[in-house]
Amino acid sequence: MPKRALSAVLDSGATSAASVIRRHLSPAVANTSDFIAERASGSYIYSTDGQKHLDMVASLGALSTGHCHPKVVNAIQKQAASLIHSQQNIFAATTPLVGLLDRMMEITAPSLTRFFFANSGSEAVDNAIKIARGHTKRQNIICFENSFHGRTYGAMAVTTCKTYYRQGFAPLMPQVVVAPYPYCLHCKVREAHPDGDSWYKVQPNGNPYEARGCCNAPIDALKWILKQQSAPSDTAAIIIEPIMGEGGVLVPPPGFLPALRQICNEHGILLIIDEVQVGVGRTGEWWGHQHVSGTAIEPDIMIFAKGIASGFPFAGLATREHLFEGLSPGTMGGTYGAGPLACATACATLDVIKEEKLLDNATARGRQLASGLVELAERYPILDVRGRGLICAAELGSRGGAASAEPGIAAAVTKAAGRRNLLLCTAGAREVLRFLPPLTVSEGEIDKALHILGESLEEVFNSSAAQLKVA
Repeated sequence: MPKRALSAVLDSGATSAASVIRRHLSPAVANTSDFIAERASGSYIYSTDGQKHLDMVASLGALSTGHCHPKVVNAIQKQAASLIHSQQNIFAATTPLVGLLDRMMEITAPSLTRFFFANSGSEAVDNAIKIARGHTKRQNIICFENSFHGRTYGAMAVTTCKTYYRQGFAPLMPQVVVAPYPYCLHCKVREAHPDGDSWYKVQPNGNPYEARGCCNAPIDALKWILKQQSAPSDTAAIIIEPIMGEGGVLVPPPGFLPALRQICNEHGILLIIDEVQVGVGRTGEWWGHQHVSGTAIEPDIMIFAKGIASGFPFAGLATREHLFEGLSPGTMGGTYGAGPLACATACATLDVIKEEKLLDNATARGRQLASGLVELAERYPILDVRGRGLICAAELGSRGGAASAEPGIAAAVTKAAGRRNLLLCTAGAREVLRFLPPLTVSEGEIDKALHILGESLEEVFNSSAAQLKVA
């Protein structure tokens, strides 16, 4: 087919247009929908076939202010007319960058006074590792089971949530040690405990989050790792997400992150907190780690991306004042990092979140979503409802009530929802439905999503096993 014929296929509105176009794109990029997006607004995407889709994925959380927020669009248009790009190694700064620094220092911990801006979360993770190794003069990096930090070689080496992110790409970056993570639903200690169920349950299922118990086995395991596998004098940093996003929306028990901070303090290890998916207001606070009160878990390095610029490619990290001392000028950089167009978009995004009180909306709509999922759990095999604010998940069990669901059942639910014009995604190696709607999502849109989800669960769980096969 001639190259220009692709536009003709698109203009024809044929249902096979997506499959034709995909033949010219990388098959290594997974797709969950078969439509072609044409335009979007708020919580909705409109496809070339005239359909309107309710978006509960928001580009994996990147669209913090929704699709095409007028203030964000205006900022992009205005900046594009004055200065599109100025390479960061050439100029000291740009006016949008200065404005962004002012805004970032208002919402980050007082101890985080230095910033570096890049293009993607993976790139920011790679640079965080460079900073940690350069500052400490140590090499080892400890990450956790179920983590996702990106697909570049450094970020991939500290990603463990699914084998296919790293399968076949060895040798990966060396000197990485993987520690256990408290996945309490499947904890063997909890299962053996007489009060295991009540011990585990969290808001809104039962006990408040702050009252949740933990066996502390993962912290004990980490302490043994520092004795047996990675000596503190060799360990540069521990990297963790405050909520495991791609790994299944796993919220750690209350004492876990403070315990990590204490261990790092004792041994001079840097604590890197990856806020790429859960930061910038998604949890109802500016940053996911802020749900632990006080300064108990302030990071040494904090990574951000996705929602920082409403879907515009932008990322970065914030560090304590002295951490760049181990790096010579020129060690870090990048052609497009800190670009004025991206900085202006990020400024507008942060302004919208603040002015429209989207942190409050994330909290309220998150409670509404979680409560609705708990109600659905009374009729369908949902084992757990977890998350904070507008990063929320429902882990599915089997029809018979077992803790291990049939492989592919979560994807089958997302396919069934997609046929009803609701966009959902999965998470983790287990069968988990993930919700990442825009922070602007309305009460009515959450109700609509829950209604469609109920219909989709009914279709899947009242189908024969043969119908659960996912393409």
